[in-house]
Amino acid sequence: MYIYISMLKNIFIFFSIVNFLYSCSASNNNKVNNLEKNIISPEEIYIEGMEYFYQNNFELADQEFKKLKQLFPLSNEAIQAEVMIGFIEYAKMNYEEAIYQFKKIINKYPSHKDLDYIYYMIAMSNYEQITHHELDGKYNELSLIAFNQVIKRFPESKYAKDSRQKIILVKSNIAAKHMEIGRFYLNNQKYIAALNRFKVIVDEFSFTKFTPEALHRMVEAYYEMSMIEESYYAAALLGYNYPDSKWYEYSYNLVQKIDGEETFLKKIRKFFDG
Repeated sequence: MYIYISMLKNIFIFFSIVNFLYSCSASNNNKVNNLEKNIISPEEIYIEGMEYFYQNNFELADQEFKKLKQLFPLSNEAIQAEVMIGFIEYAKMNYEEAIYQFKKIINKYPSHKDLDYIYYMIAMSNYEQITHHELDGKYNELSLIAFNQVIKRFPESKYAKDSRQKIILVKSNIAAKHMEIGRFYLNNQKYIAALNRFKVIVDEFSFTKFTPEALHRMVEAYYEMSMIEESYYAAALLGYNYPDSKWYEYSYNLVQKIDGEETFLKKIRKFFDG
């Protein structure tokens, strides 16, 4: 009897152990199944990040894209997420951080399919930092270099066309700054320094709207220094290229004071006849 009872105890203990082990196994299987259900794909994370981005919730979008990089670093979505991280910095006007991020992408993925866009965004990040009150801003030059890189590397890209237009705007901005400095020197009777600024506009930025005024200011500067022939030359150049400009009228009125209208017109004819 004792032996029978002892045997029953052992059987009960055995089945208790088996049942416990089965319960643990089932519990672990459920945890694994639940974990598998909770794991989302890189596509889902990217879509969620883009949804936040379109809602202008840049902080949550940034978190999703960084999570994507961490969980699926080798996926195509992770590479695109890096581009979006850079663009979010640009959208938040953190331009230096954006440039840093885009340069990292260029170094890491030199064959990226959207490399033209990435170079363009570096240029735009510099362009957005140009301020109109600066005299000699470094971002003018950085923008020119970056936009020219886009044109040189990707001449057929849709971003090359906009880069060419942006270069015109940047150069106009540079010409405006030279004009501003030149006027300052002229008003303070620093004529040589003023002439140097105006000559830069005429020689390097002749396509801008500042060229007629620059030529007239050269007429004024030469006139004030009693350099009459040079004053005639600048006025003649202005009259030849911009005959209907108000700046030519101003120069004409100034120069004819020297020898009279007839003499001035003769000098202009002589200038063009060689």
